[in-house]
Amino acid sequence: MKQPAQRTAGLRPAYWRDAGAPFIVVHSLAHAVAAFGAAAESGREIVIVSAPNAGIYAGPGWFGALVATAREAVPAVQATALLDCGDDAGAVLGAIRAGIEGIVFTGRADVTARLADIAGQHGASLLTTRPEPALDLGALFFADSETLRRRCADLLASLA
Repeated sequence: MKQPAQRTAGLRPAYWRDAGAPFIVVHSLAHAVAAFGAAAESGREIVIVSAPNAGIYAGPGWFGALVATAREAVPAVQATALLDCGDDAGAVLGAIRAGIEGIVFTGRADVTARLADIAGQHGASLLTTRPEPALDLGALFFADSETLRRRCADLLASLA
């Protein structure tokens, strides 16, 4: 069965890599705040992405709270967030109910079509492939906030 086209309705095109917005993988609130802070300071738009399958093991509630708290800490940021739900349709439905704006689902095509329709009805975007990150902060999991912000700032400066 043919895989449906990648769905991005509801997210502004400027957030996607072809428009220059880098994808940064975050694993914690400190990572999200650092990425948002560096983006706001540079005036660049970014996309934060959860770790692979985080929608399954951490859940949409955790990710939604992480994003909301990071946005409160850095209200000037121009960013969007993607939660990777792997091939778990239940996690995708939970993410939609939780108001997550962008969701990655890598499951079956027939399920993808139904989920994309549901996501679209709720103003969410469903992607069928995980985007390639410009930076994964996983190796800096225990780094201090300044180190994290500087690493994100260095990435954004290198893309200017």
